[in-house]
Amino acid sequence: MNGTLGSMLEIDALAEKHPDPKCDVLICPPATLVAAMAASIDGGAIKTGGQDCHADISGAHTGDISAEMLKDAGASYVLVGHSERRQDHNESNEDVRGKAKAAIAAGLIIVVCCGESDAEREANNTLEIISGQLAGSIPDNVTGENLVVAYEPVWAIGTGKVPTLDQIGKVHDFIRARLEKRFGEGVGRSVRLLYGGSVKPSNAAEIFTVSNVDGALVGGASLKADDFSGIITALENGQ
Repeated sequence: MNGTLGSMLEIDALAEKHPDPKCDVLICPPATLVAAMAASIDGGAIKTGGQDCHADISGAHTGDISAEMLKDAGASYVLVGHSERRQDHNESNEDVRGKAKAAIAAGLIIVVCCGESDAEREANNTLEIISGQLAGSIPDNVTGENLVVAYEPVWAIGTGKVPTLDQIGKVHDFIRARLEKRFGEGVGRSVRLLYGGSVKPSNAAEIFTVSNVDGALVGGASLKADDFSGIITALENGQ
């Protein structure tokens, strides 16, 4: 819940810094800016996404936004199951799965988020939680083209805490293995896996060296073009 029309200047600045990035760059602004951003970067390399969508195509759901509406506004991606949606709105894996199905049907690429809380990690339940979220949140009809999975350890978001590289790698390797087991090696290996949890220019490069980390789900550092640019550059240099 950050950004007004004035924030478009940061997007313009980012586009100027990276007119032809060597990696995919996606920004998911608040719903009020999706259409404006899509129009502003029309034909550019930066892609536009939504932060959430409803599981229904339409209906009496005041305040909600359907996947079709996002697509119509110019979005090509949508986040589903972000930790803040799961926490603030008590979204279950079943809720997330319904949204993911609707988004795929609308032609959007889904970024399915998963991650454990501090209490769950302390109880050594990380992989169990991740396994349940993957199984319950991801629909059966996904491919490497319409699914991205983002691991966001809840305890590391906005706290400045960052898991060790070994911890990140263990979870990402586990996610890859679960995807390959469920969907086969072809799909399982082609799904992009993002790490999200206090990623910033100063630590991005080393995070991108970790096994099965294909990119980042960036929070606070995405609000300023200079900060986000540093992360993009780190990924480009690591490829």
